[in-house]
Amino acid sequence: MTILNIISMGGGVALFLYGMSVMGSGLEKLAGGRMEKALEKLTNNIFLSVLLGAVVTAMIQSSSATTVIVVGLVNAGIMTLRQAVGVIMGANIGTTVTAQLIRLSDIQSDSFLLQLFKPATLAPLAAVIGIVLYMAAKGVKKRELGQMLVGFGILFSGMFAMEAAVRPLQSSETLPKILTAMSQNPVLGVLAGAVITAAIQSSAASIGMLQALSSTGIINFAAAFPIIMGQNIGTCITPILASIGASKNAKRSALIHLYFNIIGTIVFLTAVYGGTALLGAPSFWNHPVGRTGIANFHTFFNVVVTVLFIPFAGLIEKLARISVKDEEESPQEKELALLDDRLLKSPAIALQQVDHVIGSMSKLALQNYLDSVSLLVRFDQKVIEQVDKVESLIDRMEDKLENYLISLSSEELSQVESRSISTKLHLVKDYERIGDYSTNLTECAQEMQENRIVFTNQALEETDILVRAVSEILEISNSACASMDASLARRIEPLEETIDAIVERLKDMHVERLKAGLCSVHAGIVFLEILTNLERIADHCSNIGLHIIGSQKSARHYESHEYIKRAHEATDAEYVGFYEEDMKRYYTAIEKIGD
Repeated sequence: MTILNIISMGGGVALFLYGMSVMGSGLEKLAGGRMEKALEKLTNNIFLSVLLGAVVTAMIQSSSATTVIVVGLVNAGIMTLRQAVGVIMGANIGTTVTAQLIRLSDIQSDSFLLQLFKPATLAPLAAVIGIVLYMAAKGVKKRELGQMLVGFGILFSGMFAMEAAVRPLQSSETLPKILTAMSQNPVLGVLAGAVITAAIQSSAASIGMLQALSSTGIINFAAAFPIIMGQNIGTCITPILASIGASKNAKRSALIHLYFNIIGTIVFLTAVYGGTALLGAPSFWNHPVGRTGIANFHTFFNVVVTVLFIPFAGLIEKLARISVKDEEESPQEKELALLDDRLLKSPAIALQQVDHVIGSMSKLALQNYLDSVSLLVRFDQKVIEQVDKVESLIDRMEDKLENYLISLSSEELSQVESRSISTKLHLVKDYERIGDYSTNLTECAQEMQENRIVFTNQALEETDILVRAVSEILEISNSACASMDASLARRIEPLEETIDAIVERLKDMHVERLKAGLCSVHAGIVFLEILTNLERIADHCSNIGLHIIGSQKSARHYESHEYIKRAHEATDAEYVGFYEEDMKRYYTAIEKIGD
């Protein structure tokens, strides 16, 4: 085997891996995020978990990819460690589909229909149909189907290139000696399979290489079996690398994958070679193995090991927990861990996680607002410290969310997902600004405390009414944001306009007090600053409502602006009704104080 053959072999492996990636990506797009959602909604039924793990892996053509998704879901708290055990077991079964597809090359028949299903015919046909769909079709789903078919064709082109590259090995004198050593010492075969698979990070590709090698006729069952078992161990390297820097449970998920394959290999080696030692080797043991034999053993091994281990899923979970000890994570780490980069390849799940963190951010913003305004009545240094701590967390959330959403925007997204990212970026910025204005209110409270500023009873009553109005608009905004409810969001703008009217009236009443000498200039400056901050919080609640309203309509770019125009021109009956109700509840109360 010359250097040219080695280069050809490398090219074949590259094509195989790329084809598998393209095919899996096309299938995942066709599924529209439903595979990840199915994983997310798993019950504690181990059999359902195994089934879904097998189906998802069969579709994306990689047990490593499925396990990496699982690591991300566990890290984000979407999936429990117990659920992950079943999915990982199923992933090992699903990954055998590629080898079963490759074995179709062994079909021997004069039937035109059967010949059509041989990869030598089916792969180029699929590639031709796929490229036509991908280049000419207008529908997104048709293009995604075309991508999947092109990937299928590329995968088998890589397989054919590998087979052609290893053909000179038929006359090799060294390789049979190596394979004989592996036959006599299966541990060497396991190590070889594990190392090669870890290097290319794909058990399907390494099985494909083994199937290509089997076309030479120089590899027998005795040598192939331990290599196949080792390949299952080698594929664990990808999720282990993915778990670096993740939560404890995410690391445990990766270890479950490793333990499952190592223990399964030990059990199988003991059973097969123990039986061989006691009863003698089966008749086919030293016969050449073909693609079909490799594919069937690969499937048989993974199915049998999974069936054997299902009753012991809890023990495997305990072993992973023992290996990675529990350490208490701070609430901040738990919240930010939800934004896991491993989920960026699954936009539907990633956006759900973003929604969860924005929801937490909105609650923190409301908490800080309520704490801040409480200081205007009763100063407490501990509350100041708590507000500062929460504000720091809100800032961290903003930074993480913005970076995460920007990273997500570079993935392949649907139009709906792209618009959703834009809306969420606006929501994040508005909640961060609400947090800032709440911090400004604490500074006002500190200034009042340090300079012994005391408001008149009338000013305190006025402020209390405004504070209650802003509290309500914040609560409505949070509820609308949590459910992305446009009808609830329409309740925000009338209240925001009421708050604007209240602030203007309070400023006028404040000027009257100053003229009458009822309050000091210094107290007046602080009072006006409080009004400004409360008004700005309401303004950002208005922005939140408009973003939610705009995100729900087909003409998203114009809907929120049209709504504002109709509202302020008093041509929106619903808006006018809400506005009159809010003015009656809050503005009228202000007027009564003035009287």
